[in-house]
Amino acid sequence: MRVMQAAWLWIPITVSAALAQTMRNAAQRRLVSEVGTLGATLVRFLYGLPFALVWLAVACGFTGAALPATTAVFVGWVALGAVSQIVATAFLLRAMAERSFALGVAYSKTEVLLVAVFGLAFLGDALSVTTTAAVLLGTLGVLLLSPADRERPLRAMAVGWSTRPALFGLASGAAFALAAVAFRGATLQLAAASPVVAAATTLVLSLALQTLLLGGTLLARDAKVVRAVLTLWRPSLFAGFMGAAASACWFTAFALESAAHVRTLGLIELVFSVAVSRRFFRERFSRLEAIGMSVLVAGLLLVTWQR
Repeated sequence: MRVMQAAWLWIPITVSAALAQTMRNAAQRRLVSEVGTLGATLVRFLYGLPFALVWLAVACGFTGAALPATTAVFVGWVALGAVSQIVATAFLLRAMAERSFALGVAYSKTEVLLVAVFGLAFLGDALSVTTTAAVLLGTLGVLLLSPADRERPLRAMAVGWSTRPALFGLASGAAFALAAVAFRGATLQLAAASPVVAAATTLVLSLALQTLLLGGTLLARDAKVVRAVLTLWRPSLFAGFMGAAASACWFTAFALESAAHVRTLGLIELVFSVAVSRRFFRERFSRLEAIGMSVLVAGLLLVTWQR
């Protein structure tokens, strides 16, 4: 029974990560108008770090474990994940700045498909037929929910793949996928530690590196953004807390399950977003969106029932 419970534990943890990420995104959106997109991104790292340190201390205290011994390979995986996450954000912003930004954003949604490919290539995470079907359905569902052209969504994707926004979008999706796989690779290096402690250690080092990299770049290029982020510490604390909570859940799920399964189930965040829009804003589905949601839900059901 305990083995079965452990095998399924990644599912509620992933769902919790998606919920926390939805709340973090909402908090960050409120800060964008005051500190800009990069400033709001820095908030996620800078104000998330203290909470991650507290979580690591609590995890070690609760389990009675000491800090796990780290290796150069572990640090390398974390650094790859941290840098890839920043690069992915930059490519996504570049895609959105293009005239046909919708196409770029749509292509960035191929992240889930690329996570499966990278996980197999770099970590040897096997892909069953069921998992492959779930990944494909999830990717197709997301593309239908965020089409580059609502009238001819699939044609726009097929014809526009070589355009600048599409290439930026693909680069963003690839970098996000690489980050997910790298963070899973990092947690696997700490296999001797409990999944929670391994995830917390990975998160602390990742946020520290990202704060130094992005914070240092902004200090050198646009110091007023950093000053604004420090001034707005009260609203930033909530965004940082939710960001740390989301990442803590993501990393714990990565320690328990393959990145392809975790990121596919993580698409449930879109289901939450649609539910909120219908409940609070009385928005209706278009026919295309209804089809996309149905395909996405089918993928989510497959990835949770594939065991």
